[in-house]
Amino acid sequence: MTSTNLSFVLLIFVLCVVGVAQFAAAAAGTAGGTDYIKTSCAVTHYASLCVQSLTPYAKTIGQNQQQLAKAALSVSLAKAQSCSAFMSSVAKSKGLNSRAYQAVQDCVNQVADSVNSLSNSVQELSNASPSGSQDFSWRMSNVETWTSTALTDANTCLNGLSRQTMNANVKSMITAKVLTIAQLSSNALALVNRFAAKHSKGMKDRSRNVLLFN
Repeated sequence: MTSTNLSFVLLIFVLCVVGVAQFAAAAAGTAGGTDYIKTSCAVTHYASLCVQSLTPYAKTIGQNQQQLAKAALSVSLAKAQSCSAFMSSVAKSKGLNSRAYQAVQDCVNQVADSVNSLSNSVQELSNASPSGSQDFSWRMSNVETWTSTALTDANTCLNGLSRQTMNANVKSMITAKVLTIAQLSSNALALVNRFAAKHSKGMKDRSRNVLLFN
């Protein structure tokens, strides 16, 4: 074998080794993120849904609590947006009696409010910095309030629908979609609260240390 061929073989070998190492590192990172998601989701009311909805984002989340809460809010927002479009099409369809139509129209408005609240939450959480920012607690309070509002709106829609008589298939589809929003929002709120509580405590401890030092 000539020296040129030998160099080429060595190059291929090195590239293969590097590729395998990078793949193994990526796999380990995803596995670690998945384990972190499973552990974190234990604090939610709908743990199985929490794990299922967040696992696709394990690599992005890693073991970052803020990224975890943001992903949970983003998933809730995406579902709410999809449901909002579906609800709008149902409201325009024929065949609903006047009371059922009003219930659906109320849901359209409530789900639209959920979309707005969750969108605000995602944006505010992105701007919340736990590393010494003085407005962290204020921003997290906003996130908690908006997420809670989104959950309330979804539950209000469900309560209104439960009292109405309409096409069983349509009612079942609407209920399933809105229930998913409610459950995802509940999970997101639990993860947001956990993140806020942990870092608010850390900021209070740092402030106390500064006072003691002074």
